[in-house]
Amino acid sequence: MSVVLVDYGAGNLRSAAKAFEVAGARDLVVSSDPETVAAADRLILPGDGAFPDCRRGLAAVDGLTEALEEAVRQRGVPFFGICIGMQLLATRGDEHEGADGLDWIPGEVVRVQPSDAALKVPHMGWNTLEQDKTHPLLKDVPLGPSGLHAFFLHAFHFVPADRGDVLAHAEYGGAVTAMVARDNIAGTQFHPEKSQTLGLTILSNFLRWKP
Repeated sequence: MSVVLVDYGAGNLRSAAKAFEVAGARDLVVSSDPETVAAADRLILPGDGAFPDCRRGLAAVDGLTEALEEAVRQRGVPFFGICIGMQLLATRGDEHEGADGLDWIPGEVVRVQPSDAALKVPHMGWNTLEQDKTHPLLKDVPLGPSGLHAFFLHAFHFVPADRGDVLAHAEYGGAVTAMVARDNIAGTQFHPEKSQTLGLTILSNFLRWKP
């Protein structure tokens, strides 16, 4: 099984690659080559920084967006986005000057606005997750107030047009989207590669997922 971690100049590739290998990926390749991406059996899109910068970085690699569209939208290859790699699934992101996303899951990426003024933005640290719907990616993941913690570092979050696309959220002065999924497409706002047992379990579930 060919697992490709997409390199477009955004994201902690080394940390993400190591986490997927620990989770069970045996043939993981880090690549920006459109042909490699188009032929993958599973795809991972990382992302760090700002939404517009990541969108420009993706567009700057000739043929890469088209290769992702071919693999994910046409062939139905399982896809996993991390942090801004997940936000790029949206129709549009409002960060800085704003930018269009891939529009694979309709919705917008908007600033986190906690109801408690004492809560700082960016939202940085460890939070438990509240489950919004059942999904194979959440198999054997202890959730709720006594569940495992995920590591977040972000100022914006993805608000899908259809709340049915939200798998889990974190409470941070209100609900903050933590995981989304639709069909063969999924992603996490938190960093699974930094989230210890919770993150590794989700990554392992993704490698076995058959949408």
